[in-house]
Amino acid sequence: MNSKTIAYGILRAVTIIVGVLGLLWFLYKIQSVLIYIAFAAVISLMGRPLVSFLKRKLKFNNTLAVVFTLLITIGFFLSIFTLFVPIVVEQGQLIGEIDVNSIGDDFDRLNQEISDYFNIEKLSLVEVIKKTDLMQFFDLKAVPNAINSFLSGFGAVLIGVFSVLFISFFLLKDSLLLENSLLVFAKKEDENKFMKAFTKIKDLLSRYFVGLLLQVVILFILYTILLLIFGVHNAIAVALIAAILNLIPYVGPLFGGVLILILAITSNLGYDFSSVILPKLSYILIGYLIIQMIDNFINQPLIFGTSVKSHPLEIFLAILIFGLLFGIGGLIVAVPFYTAIKVIAQEFLSEYKIVKKLTKDL
Repeated sequence: MNSKTIAYGILRAVTIIVGVLGLLWFLYKIQSVLIYIAFAAVISLMGRPLVSFLKRKLKFNNTLAVVFTLLITIGFFLSIFTLFVPIVVEQGQLIGEIDVNSIGDDFDRLNQEISDYFNIEKLSLVEVIKKTDLMQFFDLKAVPNAINSFLSGFGAVLIGVFSVLFISFFLLKDSLLLENSLLVFAKKEDENKFMKAFTKIKDLLSRYFVGLLLQVVILFILYTILLLIFGVHNAIAVALIAAILNLIPYVGPLFGGVLILILAITSNLGYDFSSVILPKLSYILIGYLIIQMIDNFINQPLIFGTSVKSHPLEIFLAILIFGLLFGIGGLIVAVPFYTAIKVIAQEFLSEYKIVKKLTKDL
C-alpha cells in the first residue's frame, strides 16, 4: 500500500465525515420542516380510512374526499382550541389575582385537618416554600403575561398549522407520494422490497393511530362522566387533558391521575376534609383506577394486538428501551418506530430466526 492510496483513503474518510456532519447540520436547521412532515404523515395515516370510506361508499372523487377529511381534522382541532383557550385565559387571570396569604390559610387549614384525621405531625408546605428561595422565582402576576406572550406567537402557530395541512393534503391525495420520495435512497434491485415494506408500515400505523384516537375518545368520555359526577371545575377540559396524557405510556396515566386529584382538591377548598374532601377524593381515585383497568385490559390489547400485531411484552420492552434512550419523546414514538423496524427487518433480514419469530404475525 503506497502513500497515494493511504492519502486517498484518508481524504475519502474525511469527505464522508464532513458530508455526514453537513447532513446532520442541515437536518438540524430544517427540524421545524421535519416536524411538519411528521405531523402531516400522522394526519394522513389517520385520515386514510376516512378517505377510503368516502371514495368507496359515498362515491366521492379523490380530491373531494381528501378536502372533506381535512375539514373534519380542522374542525376537530378547532374544537379543542376553542375549548382550551378561554379556560387557560380565565385561569391565568384568576391565578394572577390570587392572594397568596389567603390561599395559604386555606391550605394550612386543610393541612391541619389532614394531620388531625391521620394523627400525624403537621407540616405546612406553604411555610416550607416561603422559607426557601423558590418564591423569588414564583411570581403569580407573571402568569397572565406568559399567557399573553404565548398567544402573541399565534401567527407562527398558524404558519405551522397551514404547513401541516398543506403537506397532509398531498400525502392524502397521492398515497404513494411519501413512498416514492423515500425510494431515492433505495438501490434499484431493492425497490420492490422497499415499496412492500412501506405499504405494510403505512397500513399498520394507520390502524394504530386510528386506534389511539378511539382510545382518547373513550377515555375522554369516561373521565368527563367521572369528573362531572363529583363536581370538578372545568371537567371537560381536565378530562381531555388526562385522556391526551394517557398517550404517554405508563407515565401519562400517573400525571393525569395526579392532575385530576389536585384539581379535585382545589375545587373543594373550604369544605371539611374528613366529611367532604377525603370521601370525594377516594371515589374519584377508585373511578380513575377502574377507567385505567378498562383501558389497560380492553382498549390497549385491542389497539396493540389488532393494529401493530405485537405481543404486549414486545410493546413493553420497546417502550422501556425507547424511554431510556430518548426520554418522554421515546415513550411516545416507541410503538410506531418498533413497528417500522419489525416490518423492515421482515423484508430485508427474514433469514434470521429471531426476525422470523418476531414477525410471524405481520
